[in-house]
Amino acid sequence: MTDQASGLIKNPYATLTTKEGWRAFVDENLEPPSPLPPGVSLDADELESYQEIRIDYHTRSVVVATPTIRKVVTTGRTRILLNRHQVSARRGLIVSGTSGTGKTTAITQLGKNVEQLVRRRSPGTGPALPVVFVTVPPAATPKILAGEFARFLGIPLHYRMSQVQITNAVCDLLGRLGTVLVLVDEIHNLDLTTRSGAEASDQLKYLSERIAATFVLAGLNVETSTLFQGVRGQQISGRYSVIPSKAFGRRSRADREQWQALIATMESSLRLDRHKPEALLALDAYLHDRTSGLIGSLSQLIREAAIAAIDTGSEKITKRLLDSIELDHTAQQSQPKAPSGRTSRKPKAA
Repeated sequence: MTDQASGLIKNPYATLTTKEGWRAFVDENLEPPSPLPPGVSLDADELESYQEIRIDYHTRSVVVATPTIRKVVTTGRTRILLNRHQVSARRGLIVSGTSGTGKTTAITQLGKNVEQLVRRRSPGTGPALPVVFVTVPPAATPKILAGEFARFLGIPLHYRMSQVQITNAVCDLLGRLGTVLVLVDEIHNLDLTTRSGAEASDQLKYLSERIAATFVLAGLNVETSTLFQGVRGQQISGRYSVIPSKAFGRRSRADREQWQALIATMESSLRLDRHKPEALLALDAYLHDRTSGLIGSLSQLIREAAIAAIDTGSEKITKRLLDSIELDHTAQQSQPKAPSGRTSRKPKAA
């Protein structure tokens, strides 16, 4: 969707946790802005518009088909088929890893893939709402968790409605809409050592029994959390497979090739007038040191540098520019340290 007045691409899915936002996310097919033809000069207003369109484009993350995303999509689609005729004990999937490794991206890409596939195969006759996406709030109770599903669906909630009433309304509507995949993010917020966390976990299990859909969960380091502990944890671990979401390595040749392929894809998406081809690819070791192999940190670093390159008029990303970008705390803390306490790679002039 484009704002005709400014030429900027709007972001209609500021949140994926509503059906309208999710539908906009599934529908979107972002096209990169066209480069400025050689020899073309722009007046001040045209130049400002040209810059703003490209800045807006670089604010959006480029989705790369990483090994984790490919595995989540393939396994998730297989689980949906496996559960097609199951009336109980449906098999699910958990994506687990540290922050910045692409867990949310992996499950949302699975959901986008599944919904687009359903639309192509059954245009106008398939499920009205194939995929649901919700997040688990901190300290969630069973009623709050049910309310997150209701909020996604747009079910009006009255403060007098009980947990059972909300749950029944959610399950009945999802049954009529033909939902086949339920994505639940931030699952680590369910603390089974607390009463509310344990009861919310029971609510999630109950929803997975009532709703004839495959459940795919994502969270921080789920294997070491309380989610698999005790009797409740045994029920979860007995039905869900875990796909780890990890930082990219550089020790083996295969690791380095995957990391370089990631950088090459992100670099090819840049829309900068004077950026040298493969300039970032030549900095693959440096980029790994800066980001500790975290795809989220790499995406932030490259996109923020691209925006700075447009703002300053340099129109290219150099090592000096990359050195000036402040990264998230996790990436900064993980950088190799020299004996002096400084990072092992010092800024150099481009």
